[in-house]
Amino acid sequence: MSGRPPSTRRVTGVAALSVVALVAAVVCGLAVGPTPIPVGRIVGALFAGVGVGHSTLSPLASTIIWQLRAPRMVLGLLVGAMLAVAGGTYQGVFRNPLADPYLLGVAAGAGLGATIAIVDVSGGLATPTWTPVLAFLGALVAVAVTWVVGGRGARTGTATLILAGVAVASLLTSAQTFLQQQGSPTSIARVYIWLLGSLASASWGSVLLVLPYVAVCVTVCVAAGRALDVMSVGEDESRSLGLPVARVRLIVIVASSLGTAAVVSVAGLIGFVGIIVPHLVRLLVGTSYRRILPISVVVGAAFLVLCDTVARTVLAPSELPLGVVTAVVGAPAFVLVLSLRRRAIT
Repeated sequence: MSGRPPSTRRVTGVAALSVVALVAAVVCGLAVGPTPIPVGRIVGALFAGVGVGHSTLSPLASTIIWQLRAPRMVLGLLVGAMLAVAGGTYQGVFRNPLADPYLLGVAAGAGLGATIAIVDVSGGLATPTWTPVLAFLGALVAVAVTWVVGGRGARTGTATLILAGVAVASLLTSAQTFLQQQGSPTSIARVYIWLLGSLASASWGSVLLVLPYVAVCVTVCVAAGRALDVMSVGEDESRSLGLPVARVRLIVIVASSLGTAAVVSVAGLIGFVGIIVPHLVRLLVGTSYRRILPISVVVGAAFLVLCDTVARTVLAPSELPLGVVTAVVGAPAFVLVLSLRRRAIT
């Protein structure tokens, strides 16, 4: 295979297809469900919302679209975009193709926080209110502990920080397992449902809750693409080129971890998005993070909304956990991507 980077035409084509996929995902997220609604009426309602034409949706259909499907779809866009770009930045800053947004203990910390709320250890927690709050705090504490245990990763190598993340995640997972044993069968089942991820409880309130975090963190991660390209040649070489490696690493890790903690707190633990999407995009547009990260934002958003559409419709009126769908789709796709990369290298 030639070592030449993909042409500008190819990158533009991939970006255009990503946008098309995103539009298709949005339409599916709004139109597909136990109560099918014609796409034309949905498009008319969207235009009516900005003052063009008028909506032909019935009151029932309008309620389904704007109060049930739209907030769920928008939250799916935010969660998918954040997980995908966080995975891409982690892979860049750690120079590890297996890195994902949960590398530094975010998943274990969020899981422990949610378990504390759901099992109601203190006897006075209101679960619907406290579950996302404690999950968010647990994720942040886990990353902070990993950073300290890893010797304040800005000063040490990435390998040390990764090992610290593994150790902290193992400890927190053990604590979570212990707490689950103290709960009732009902609370244990609720913990497992949360751990598998879902957008079923999405509302405009949860969208507004995570929107500022996602907007800021995605912007920071995408803006770091050029610095990650420089860091890909090695830390010593990057320093010799004038890049403040420690500062960049700290900023990227904080942005990725904060955004991931925010979306995990409202959607639970959703796997494979942060590892499969950047790999797929890298296969199509090359190794430059200036290309990988912005396209991953779009592809990740589209991927998660499509998976959520499958999750809520394939067994309607019941629904599958979103994490199960992303695993079923993501695992074979990851194997395929690795196979294609192996062939490209040879």
